[in-house]
Amino acid sequence: MADVDMSGKTVLITGGNSGIGSFTAVGLARMGARVVFTSRNPRKGDVARAELREAAETKSIDYMALDLASFTSIAAFADQYLAKYDRLDVLILNAGVILDARTETKEGFETTFGVNHLGHFYLTQLLRERLEASAPARVVVVASDAYRGAREGLDFDDLMATRDYKPLRAYAHSKLANILFTNELARQLEGKGVTANSLHPGVVRTGLGRDGDVRSLLGRVALSVMRPFLISPERGARTSIYLASSPEVEGESGGYYVSCRPAKRIAPATDEGAARRLWQVSEELVAEGKATAKAKARRPS
Repeated sequence: MADVDMSGKTVLITGGNSGIGSFTAVGLARMGARVVFTSRNPRKGDVARAELREAAETKSIDYMALDLASFTSIAAFADQYLAKYDRLDVLILNAGVILDARTETKEGFETTFGVNHLGHFYLTQLLRERLEASAPARVVVVASDAYRGAREGLDFDDLMATRDYKPLRAYAHSKLANILFTNELARQLEGKGVTANSLHPGVVRTGLGRDGDVRSLLGRVALSVMRPFLISPERGARTSIYLASSPEVEGESGGYYVSCRPAKRIAPATDEGAARRLWQVSEELVAEGKATAKAKARRPS
């Protein structure tokens, strides 16, 4: 893939200040792409921008602030991106969280579902017109084989896990939502010059599950025991880079990839009815979240 020329392409990566996202940013920038990555922490974003530019030996990497747990932040980010950049050739939905305890986003959604799926869903809706205008364009969604933990499919009666929150269960459901979202997005984008594919990066040694995301002693011990057996973030970024750049997948859409190859999915991840239902529910939740954000903005400080 090193000989692929991405000159003239603009790539947006959510959560690109560390881990898989940072190596994806460097890899694509080395191919000549203009790369914009996001971080919810401005200080970390500024530091990462300097480090990634040095690693890629180019200044064509930039940073923008984005908090996927806030609809206000997502909307402001989209406005700023659209004003600053006239193209969006590749959108890589990479950011993600796994939380030991149940928390909620600014709009009251369970955070794992809210960040991993709903925030990305809303962001994609806001940027979709620019993607279509930049065709041929690509959407790359970093999911995970952890979705296999949701063998019964999504629980549409309790998407916010208010009845029974378990960290790995919530994460598995959010990753299944990533794949179903990708499937339906691919269907809707047929004939518009924009493809959408999801992927499993491998079991990667990244900051996911650290930095306060896993707070229990058991969770921290489990991560420390597993860490020697995890692959590097650089290896984990390969499939993201492949789907973002390779001529081999030009025009391919609706797939799920592991190690740069199409992979089979278990039944819940191929359920077209569930994908369409998730899309409809997500639109309703976005409308609800926007109303909540607007109401909060009107309250006196």
